[in-house]
Amino acid sequence: MSGYVGRILRLNLSDRKISFIDTKEYEAWVGGHGIGSAIFWTLVKDKTIDGFDERNVVTIMTSPLTGTIATGGASRVEVQCIGVQSHPIGWFTRSNLGGRFGPMLKFAGWDGIVIEGKSEEPVWLDIRDREIRIRDARDLWGMDTWETQRRIWKEVTGRSSQGQWVELGDSPGDGRTTQKPAVMAIGPAGERLARVGAIIHDAGNAAGQGGFGAVWGAKNLKAISVIGTGSVPVANPAALLEARLWAKKNYSLDVDDPSKVENEYSLMGDTNTRSLSSFGTPPVPITFWKRREHSRPQACMGCPAGCRARNDSGLGNESACAESVLYSYPDIQKNSGLKTKILTTIVEYLGGFEAALMYAMLEGQNSAAAYKATDLCQRLGINAFEFMHGMRYLVDLQKMGVLGPGKEIDCDLPFDEFGEYAFVEQLFQMVADRRGIGDDLAEGFARAAERWGRLEEDLETGLLQYPHWGLPLHYDPRFQVEWGYGSIVGDRDINEHGLNVLFWMPTASIATRNEPIVSAEEVARIFTDQMAPFQGDMKMVDYSTENIYSKHMAKTVAWHRRYTRFWKQSVSYCDILFPDFLNPLRDDKRGMAGAAEPKFLNAVTGHKFDFEAGLEIGQRIWNLDNAIWTLQGRHRDMVHFADYIYKQPLGAAAYMPGMQDGKWDYINVKKRSLDKAKFEEWKTTYYKLEGWDPETGWPSRKGLESLGMGPLADELEKNGKLGREKT
Repeated sequence: MSGYVGRILRLNLSDRKISFIDTKEYEAWVGGHGIGSAIFWTLVKDKTIDGFDERNVVTIMTSPLTGTIATGGASRVEVQCIGVQSHPIGWFTRSNLGGRFGPMLKFAGWDGIVIEGKSEEPVWLDIRDREIRIRDARDLWGMDTWETQRRIWKEVTGRSSQGQWVELGDSPGDGRTTQKPAVMAIGPAGERLARVGAIIHDAGNAAGQGGFGAVWGAKNLKAISVIGTGSVPVANPAALLEARLWAKKNYSLDVDDPSKVENEYSLMGDTNTRSLSSFGTPPVPITFWKRREHSRPQACMGCPAGCRARNDSGLGNESACAESVLYSYPDIQKNSGLKTKILTTIVEYLGGFEAALMYAMLEGQNSAAAYKATDLCQRLGINAFEFMHGMRYLVDLQKMGVLGPGKEIDCDLPFDEFGEYAFVEQLFQMVADRRGIGDDLAEGFARAAERWGRLEEDLETGLLQYPHWGLPLHYDPRFQVEWGYGSIVGDRDINEHGLNVLFWMPTASIATRNEPIVSAEEVARIFTDQMAPFQGDMKMVDYSTENIYSKHMAKTVAWHRRYTRFWKQSVSYCDILFPDFLNPLRDDKRGMAGAAEPKFLNAVTGHKFDFEAGLEIGQRIWNLDNAIWTLQGRHRDMVHFADYIYKQPLGAAAYMPGMQDGKWDYINVKKRSLDKAKFEEWKTTYYKLEGWDPETGWPSRKGLESLGMGPLADELEKNGKLGREKT
C-alpha cells in the first residue's frame, strides 16, 4: 500500500454518519478518477437522478503520488459527481484542482472523501488528522470563498496565517504543524444553486466546470477544511528522488543560464514553442508573461514549475490562464500599448480565446479591472470559463438591440462601461445574487439562451460559441479535432492539452514569421512513437480534412481518452506538464512521454507498471464512465456538435500537421467546417473501435467482458441499456 494512507472518508450529511472505506477495496483503479468512478457506480443505485438530488454522491480523490515529490503529480485531487452545468442533461462529470488540498488530505490520513446526503442546515467539514467534525456553517453562509477560508483558518489554528506551531490534539504525541488548513469552499453563487458555481481552494485553485459549487450548495455544504501532520509512505524514496533529478537533468530548462531563460520565456524568440504540454519550457502565468520583475512564481505543493504568480499589486494572485484573461478582449481601437499591426495579426490568426491569451502575453499585463474581475470571480465562486465567451455574447446581443433596458431581454447592465471594473462587478454580483438577468445567467449561457428563445438560432449562427453539451468553446473542433471529438463523446470540454502543441507550435511560429522547430513529418513521428498501443501510425496526427473522419483519428481519440483517464486523472499528473512529447531543449526534440509516467509511479508504489498497462486501466475507466452515461440516458443520436460547427467556416488561421499532396506539411485549416454526415460515419468507426454498439453508442457485453468488466454488462442488461455486438 505504498503511496496510500489506507482510508477513504465516507460522510453522510443527512444522518451525520461518519465512516470509512478501506482503500484496498479500490486499489485496482489506482487513484483519482478511477476510484471515484468505481465508488460512484457502487453507491449511486439510480444513475438517472438529477445533480441536485440529495442521493447524488460527490467524490474527492487523491492518487498514490499526492503528497510526495513526484514531479507534476504531487498535488492534484479529482472531484466527481452528477453535474448540473451541461445541457440538456447534467452528465456524471469531473473536475480537478491543485494547490495544497490533496497533499494535506493525505497528511491527515485520508486517500479521499465521499460525500452523501444533504444537511438540513449549512455545515462545514473540519478534518484534523483522523479527527472529523461536522461544524455549523450558518455564520459562514453568505460569505465569499476567501473570507470563508480566513474564518476557518482562524477557527482551526487561532490565526489566519502560518509559521507558528499548531497542536492538533491535547495528548502527548498528537501531531503538530506550522501549516494552516487547506480549505475548499463555495461562494454565494454555489449557495444559490447557480449552475455556474465553482469550488475554490486558496486564492485561485478551482473545480470549475460541472457546477460542483451548486451541488455542494444543494447539500448545504459550505466548505471542507483539512490539516494533517502525517506523511505518505513511499516504496523507494531513493528511486523517487533519482526520477526527479533525471527529469531535471535531461528535460528541464537550465535556469542557471540567463540567455536560455530569456529565450525560452520570450514568445518572439527563436524557440517560440511555449507549448502547454512541454516539460522543457516551464509554464509561466499567462498574464504575467512580461512582468517577471513585478511578480514571483507560485506553485502547487510539490511542483517545480510554478505556473501561477503572486504580484506586487496583490491582484490576480494564484490565478492563471483562462481565469486571468477572463476580462481581456483585444481591441485595436482602445489598446494603443500594442502595435496595431501586431494585434491585427493576432486576431486574424487566432481569434477568440487564443487571441485573448496571446494578447495578454504580448501586452505584458492586464488592466487592474481585469485582475480585479479575476479575483471577484474566485471570491464569489463563479466558473470563470463560462463567462469568457458569455460576456462577449451579451455584448453582441446588446449591440444587436436585443438586450438592454426595456428590450426583448430586459437588462440594466452598464454596457457603456464594458472593459471597466464597474461592468463586471455588477454582472458577477447579479449572477451570485440571482438578481435580474443574473438569474438567467446563473443557469449557464445555454440555458439562459433557451429561456430567451434564442438557443437554436444562436447555436446555428455561432453567435453563442458553445459547441458541445451547452458548454463554452475552448479549442475549436474544426482545427483541434481530437479535443472536440473527445469532448462530445464524453461529458464536458476535456481541457486536456496533450496534443495541443500540434496547434500552438506551428501556428505561433508561422504567425511570428519563425520556422517551427521540427517539421510536420518529424513531429508526427515523435508523437505517434509513444501512442501505444497504436504506436507508429503517423496518420493519427494527420489533421488534413480528408483524414479527420478516418479510423486513424478514431485511434487518436481512443488513445487520448485512455491516457488522460489514467495518467492524468487517476495518477493525477498535471495537465500542463504531461504528456511531454515535444521538448525544445533537447537536440532530438523528444520529451519524456512514456518513460516518466511509470518511473514516478513505480518509485512511489513499488509496483511495476509499464506505460501501456496504465493505458489499459484508462480504457477500463473510460468504459465505466460510458456505462454511467448510458444509464443516465446517453444515446449516439445525442452526440453531435452545435450546428455552427457544421455550417460556419473556421474564422481564424490554425496550422496543424497533415498530409498535403502526398507530403507532410503544416496545413492552414482556416475556413474549414465539419461535415455532419462524415462525422456520423466517424462515430460509427469510433464506437466499433471501442467495442461499443455503433447504433446506440452503448457498451457491449463482448467489449466489457474483454476488459474484465462483466458485472457492468449485467447491470446495463438489467436496465435494457446493453449494446449489441457489431463488427
